[in-house]
Amino acid sequence: MNTERHDTGLKIRRRVLGDDYVERALSGRDTFNSEFQELVTEYCWGKVWSRSVLSDKQRSLNNLSMLAALNRGDEFKIHVRGALRNGCTLNEIRDTLLQVAVYCGVPAGVEAFRRAREVFDAEGITPEA
Repeated sequence: MNTERHDTGLKIRRRVLGDDYVERALSGRDTFNSEFQELVTEYCWGKVWSRSVLSDKQRSLNNLSMLAALNRGDEFKIHVRGALRNGCTLNEIRDTLLQVAVYCGVPAGVEAFRRAREVFDAEGITPEA
């Protein structure tokens, strides 16, 4: 394990997803999944999210597109929260999901809008009528 990259990844992971989420993910470590948690922290967050070409906001919108296209609902909702933490507006999230519907299919868009709304409701965010 690259300790410096892991530490950087953990810092970024906490910043984007929040301390509570990361603590829950890490508290579930055991001999079966601990190497997976290290991999995610070191490579996803420490190697890719630490790059400076794209902003965290851009990375969040990219993730929403990919996760919606792949129908990864739980991860999608985690990253909707991350997108909000990274300063993405409801308009930016909406336009990203409209693009998903056009390029990945309306059912993917329907599911993405539904799951985003679940996050907004849980976070007390009410889009304007």
